[in-house]
Amino acid sequence: MNTGTPLGAWILALLLTVSGGAVQAKTPPDQLLIGMNMNNLLTLDPAAMTGNDIVGIVVNLYDPLIELDPQELTNVRPALATSWEVNDARDLITFHLRDGVKFHSGNPVTAEDLVWSMRRILHLNLAQASVWKSYGFTKKNVDEMVRTPSPGIVEIQLPKPNDPKLVIYSLAALGSVVALDSKTVKAHEVNGDWGNRWLTTNEAGSGPFRLDSWQAKDVLNMSRNPQYWRGEPRLTRVVFRHFQESQTLRLMIEKGDLDIANNMAVSDVTALSHDPAMTVDTVKKGTIYYVAMSMKEPHFANPKVREAVRYLIDYQGIGKALMTGYGIVHQRPIQVGMPATLPDPGYRLDIPRAKALLAEAGYPDGFDTTLRVLADQPFLNIAIAVQSTLMQAGIRAKIVTGTGNQIYGAMRERKFDMLVGRGGSGVEPHPHSSLRALVYNPDNNDAARLTNFQGWRTGFYDKQLNTDIDQALLERDPEKQKQDYFAIQERYDALIPALVPLSQMVDSIVVRKDVKNYLPHPSATTFLRDVYKDESQATAPSAGGKGL
Repeated sequence: MNTGTPLGAWILALLLTVSGGAVQAKTPPDQLLIGMNMNNLLTLDPAAMTGNDIVGIVVNLYDPLIELDPQELTNVRPALATSWEVNDARDLITFHLRDGVKFHSGNPVTAEDLVWSMRRILHLNLAQASVWKSYGFTKKNVDEMVRTPSPGIVEIQLPKPNDPKLVIYSLAALGSVVALDSKTVKAHEVNGDWGNRWLTTNEAGSGPFRLDSWQAKDVLNMSRNPQYWRGEPRLTRVVFRHFQESQTLRLMIEKGDLDIANNMAVSDVTALSHDPAMTVDTVKKGTIYYVAMSMKEPHFANPKVREAVRYLIDYQGIGKALMTGYGIVHQRPIQVGMPATLPDPGYRLDIPRAKALLAEAGYPDGFDTTLRVLADQPFLNIAIAVQSTLMQAGIRAKIVTGTGNQIYGAMRERKFDMLVGRGGSGVEPHPHSSLRALVYNPDNNDAARLTNFQGWRTGFYDKQLNTDIDQALLERDPEKQKQDYFAIQERYDALIPALVPLSQMVDSIVVRKDVKNYLPHPSATTFLRDVYKDESQATAPSAGGKGL
């Protein structure tokens, strides 16, 4: 049971601090308070989750088969599986499970639970199914392909030729293939929904922390699992609090009312980097900022119009003025730093060229459209900059703002014109990870609902490109594979895609210096099981609010 300060009393003290300023709150030494914007936290169901924020929560409630080392992504570490092997034909991965692990309910974690959990992803066909469908898994074949031939053994048979290394990376990185307590979830199943409605606001995991409560856009509370198989976590409780404004986050962490602050404006991060009580952890992620167009919209179905948009973005100006601390200029679908990534093509703002392309397309006077964007930074400032340069060639884009569900929800339904967004996976250390998320689209029909594929969302489809991506994945000669990925990027660029990469994401996280073992993860799967506080390292809270 928890032994720390009662949560209600602590939050009351915290609220008094914010409202009255007379009480100086400080987070308890055995508890971690994380401040973040929770607008895009829509569900706790691992099969349905979208976005980076939820992954960092799910991986602390559940256990995966295997996991990626945050300091060396190509190093795959054991978790529920103690070992695994790939057969000579490279079409079967066998996992050997750890004994004695229990769910939060007290039920044992079994191979049957893990098999049921993975089958569930395909049967539900929600957001996390897209990756596994790209590997050939379907609702029809998953029950045969994912199985347990004997106690403690999980076999994953690959439905089509694939690179088993990438599949292993996906199992370790995505956060969706975790062990669900099948008995508990089945007890809450309604009308064959595989427990989805219940898991939206509940959990059934075996992870280092248990879910106590979640109030959307307010607070999510976790308490430690004293029977955790790796050993009892050192933190009694972890609390995620929602903050809409970056300046509020800055004030709270300056006063000592937060231990960690995410999703902050660069100006506030920069200011806090000079505070002796703070450290700023900067993590380069594989996610890409982009401008997307829907090819279901007649204007953008025309490649001349898409090419015009390519020359109506001030990449360098946006990078210099708006993206410091958020991202670095990058115009390729494969993330920076991989041997298979081509140098940037060097696109720049070119209004005369864009006007000529629009005239060739039959729009000499431009046209009206909409530009969807999150009401957060840096997205909104990017959209305003893009709106301004589009207008110079006659494209009159009305900005539509909203929450993640309103903006990306419209994109997932393929009901948008233009959109400034961020996506692209890149969580697995493999070129295919980025291509799968941004480019690959094996079935362009609306009914396919490949909602986690940005290519499908935009309606961009090229059969040859899909084939080339499939073949490059199977190439065993590293140099030949690299050349294949070069050719894929060149073809993608020549086809004038509906998604224009702008920048590769950089994530800056502010952490108070008394927090130890907090390792931000490039794939968003930040583990909290080993985090603790060293009070000897604590620095007195600053005056708070200076410079605001």
